[in-house]
Amino acid sequence: MDSERRPRLTPAIAEVRLSARSRIVDLMTPFTKWSPERQQQKPWAHDPETAVLILVALSGGPDSLALAAATAFEAKRMFDVRAGAVIVDHGLQAESADVAARAAAQARALGLDPVIVKRVEVGSAGGPEAAARDARYAALAEAAAETGATRVFLGHTLDDQAETVLLGLARGSGPGSLKGMPFSAGIYVRPLLNVRRATTIQFCEDTGLVPWHDPQNQDDRFTRVRVRNTVLPTLERELGPGVAEALARTAAQLREDGDALDHFAEEIAEELADIAEAGISLPVAALANNPAALRQRLIRLAVKSEFHVSLSRAQTLEVARLVTDWSGQGPLDLPGVRVERRGGLLVFTATSAPNFSVNG
Repeated sequence: MDSERRPRLTPAIAEVRLSARSRIVDLMTPFTKWSPERQQQKPWAHDPETAVLILVALSGGPDSLALAAATAFEAKRMFDVRAGAVIVDHGLQAESADVAARAAAQARALGLDPVIVKRVEVGSAGGPEAAARDARYAALAEAAAETGATRVFLGHTLDDQAETVLLGLARGSGPGSLKGMPFSAGIYVRPLLNVRRATTIQFCEDTGLVPWHDPQNQDDRFTRVRVRNTVLPTLERELGPGVAEALARTAAQLREDGDALDHFAEEIAEELADIAEAGISLPVAALANNPAALRQRLIRLAVKSEFHVSLSRAQTLEVARLVTDWSGQGPLDLPGVRVERRGGLLVFTATSAPNFSVNG
């Protein structure tokens, strides 16, 4: 390879490559248990039943472009794993098709294969940011299904994690959002969650890659842009450096605690829940004896698992009052489910009632 293809190994290149490599190693761990002879055959590269394909979600921006380059390098070098790219054209800007085509050309130049471009229609539900995100993930899932991809790598960085935690804090949406984005969830993997955005920008500069800079990332109409360009820099200036890292550490700690509590709640629910044709019930005494964090998880878990309804915190606390503040009140109607106390049980049944009200 010439010098353009083999740039000098700088700290930024090393950090991004190491982050990509660690996630590829995680993915390939099951194969390391095979015999050396079987491993030498590299069935993950040739056998359809064990084939491994990583798709990088590539926008052309510095984060995803750095990840694409690092993944292409490490996947081939470490295990001879196939790595491709999927580019989602949201169609929200006049030049979006040109941007997508440029990103696809960069992906091919990096040696990624297959390279898929998905054009999507962005709706309006939940606001422009949420609608674009929903359309993007639908396209990523579709590309993974079409190609049989094992994982989809996403280019979220530590800065994105810090922004997510700050947004969750401002909205008062509880530990569920304060714990931020996971390193992996299903087919989606975020190798760069411990990497600063400045590092991905430096990676592109060091490797001679020219990223696309989305003009919407400078549009202050978007809340996340204001957090990125104003709020976080202000916190760093007023409180000192390291705020983003501290927010990311907080997210990691909350995720560990939340995952543990969710695990305990699931174990307890298996023992306590009584599922009948009409719904599900939980014993009041057992709910009362559990700490609030577990009690509320048990309530949310019962409703989610049986009726596929996600309760807000306000709704969960109202249900919990049937346990902790019982004074003979009547049924509680939530969207899709009715909750009432019958003797020593909290009984959940399905209902078509669309509104949230307390009867009696």
